[in-house]
Amino acid sequence: MKREDFIKRGLGSLSLFAVIPALSSCTKDEVVADTTTSSSSTTITSDPTTTPSSCSVTNSETEGPFPTKSPATLVTNNIVSDRKGTPLTIKVYIRNVNASCAVIKDAIVDIWHCDAAGLYSEYGGTGMQSVDMTAVHFLRGRQTTDTNGMAAWTSIYPGWYSGRAPHIHVHVYNSAGKSLLVTQIAFPEDVSKVVYAQGVYASHGQADTTNARDNVFSDGTSNEMSSVTGSVSAGYVLTHTIYVKA
Repeated sequence: MKREDFIKRGLGSLSLFAVIPALSSCTKDEVVADTTTSSSSTTITSDPTTTPSSCSVTNSETEGPFPTKSPATLVTNNIVSDRKGTPLTIKVYIRNVNASCAVIKDAIVDIWHCDAAGLYSEYGGTGMQSVDMTAVHFLRGRQTTDTNGMAAWTSIYPGWYSGRAPHIHVHVYNSAGKSLLVTQIAFPEDVSKVVYAQGVYASHGQADTTNARDNVFSDGTSNEMSSVTGSVSAGYVLTHTIYVKA
């Protein structure tokens, strides 16, 4: 079904939550063995031990049509649920452009993304969502940043849906619940091509939209492109830094 263009700005609901335990492991999906390591680096540092000399606010983007309905109820670092796919560890660092790019401790970070088939949880089978998923809450989660400014999740590599390049939605709040930024994270296309050629992704095939043709990323991904390392056999690690005014 043809996708509609998204509105380029959006805000999610605000709420507070408590910190939860460290990352737990998930069962790997059965995949075709591949020992080649793929990687792509951001143009802005994702190294929490090095403060960049200068930084600018990460692009504000739409929250899309499928934001988490009650983020405070999904305080979890393992967001896999029953979804199958190539394992992905997500590490997001939050930095403050108003404080010499210093990391922000105790920031609230919500993420959500689609599964290998391009479906989102919590939404019905109408419009852009082809299957009713109203009763499930997979691939959504909230975390607070640690002393390194990092929030982390155990997930699977996102799939894609028509008209959009692979992406993860992110909403950042300060510790008091004030919204700081809604944005999206882009993926390196060379890594996505490897992932989509195997396992549960293969039947869906390769993404039909590149980053350059995507309606969100077409204006550039210099501060939205993630660094992704690993392989389909070992799983991948995504690292990304988001800059906000706090």
